[in-house]
Amino acid sequence: MTQTAPTSTTPADGGPRAPRRPGRIHRAWYAAAVSFVTIIGAAAFASLPGLLIEPLHEEFDWSRGTIGFAVSVNLALYGLTAPFAAALMDRFGIRKVVALALTVIAGGSVATVWMTAPWQLVLFWGVLVGLGSGSMALAFAATVTNRWFTARRGLVTGVLTAAGASGQLVFLPLLSWLVEHHGWRPAAVTVSLAALSVVPFVWLLLRDHPADVGLAPYGGTYAEKPAPVPGAARRAVTVLAKAARTGPFWLLAGTFAICGASTNGLVKTHFVPAAHDHGMPVTAAAGLLAVIGVFDVVGTIASGWFTDRFEARRLLAVYYALRGISLLFLPMLLAPSVHPPMVFFIVFYGLDWVATVPPTIALCREHYGEDSAIVFGWVLASHQVGAALVAFLGGVARDVFGSYDLVWYASGALCAAAALMAMVIRRSPGRAGAR
Repeated sequence: MTQTAPTSTTPADGGPRAPRRPGRIHRAWYAAAVSFVTIIGAAAFASLPGLLIEPLHEEFDWSRGTIGFAVSVNLALYGLTAPFAAALMDRFGIRKVVALALTVIAGGSVATVWMTAPWQLVLFWGVLVGLGSGSMALAFAATVTNRWFTARRGLVTGVLTAAGASGQLVFLPLLSWLVEHHGWRPAAVTVSLAALSVVPFVWLLLRDHPADVGLAPYGGTYAEKPAPVPGAARRAVTVLAKAARTGPFWLLAGTFAICGASTNGLVKTHFVPAAHDHGMPVTAAAGLLAVIGVFDVVGTIASGWFTDRFEARRLLAVYYALRGISLLFLPMLLAPSVHPPMVFFIVFYGLDWVATVPPTIALCREHYGEDSAIVFGWVLASHQVGAALVAFLGGVARDVFGSYDLVWYASGALCAAAALMAMVIRRSPGRAGAR
């Protein structure tokens, strides 16, 4: 973790910091650590939607389709906000954007405690939590990685992506226990407190750019901090218009839409109620999701390591093919109790949960350079739109057919299509140096 950087002194006139030699551990690793803790703290909001469906259905007699619609609004805004958030981070800095986003998440979550109508669920959980979470989601990880690291980008991306799974691991058993024994309201308050608790870490410990502390990025050369980029919204739209004229963007967006449909939209939202339909206790089903989080950490970090060494598009093809196969078998594995084949599915699926993120970010970086964080934000938007559609349609399918089986099979087929799409992505001439 050591690095040699130019040695200089800080100007006496109080001007911009000059480059200096880093300590034994490069400051970039501290930035990654703070980001990791922040994402873990914010991950509580992602653990709750699947636990809310049955309690809200029982208390308010709202249909699963209605509740799924609120979740779909959350997921869609989570994605559509990301590219603008990446541009806002360029304009106002990472700390300000992420601290505000965490505060909005906390406010939206705690406000659900007093809701009495479906529109309030859509407003509080769908709109407010969706906007807040989208402002500090994977675009946050991509921005931190791009600014603070030149070497080890794939590994760091994998670690920060795995932070979301770690948060799921930490919060899901607690939230499921709260829902089971004390109702869903204490769980919503817990999400709010978790989001607020990490705001001080962001504000006091995270810096926007290596040049703020007179350092080069890890593995790179010193560069002055870029001036704030005005017109964040205009820049996000301009980058989209430019990227949309290229084939790789649409293939990445399409594969990532299927990624979202088969993870956040399907398993994270509907696995618990689907398992409960087969007689499995909610706490047991939530525990299985938490185990997915354990193996997701392993799989995502390993995927980051692989991305530094192997061709990203081939990795994506393998990941989507394996995920599709596992989903086709799931309807046959659901039962009242946990049995060895189900445990095998959980481990297998968990290793693949968000392993797609490091190679997807690497391909964005290879094809779109300095705009890659914003391009990835738009690709993430497609991920969440796919997730939103399945979160809604999955609930509708359950209401209409009385079962989730059709949704599992359709998602498996979509993953097979994503594997083929990944192989069609053309190679970038500068791919070797982009990682």
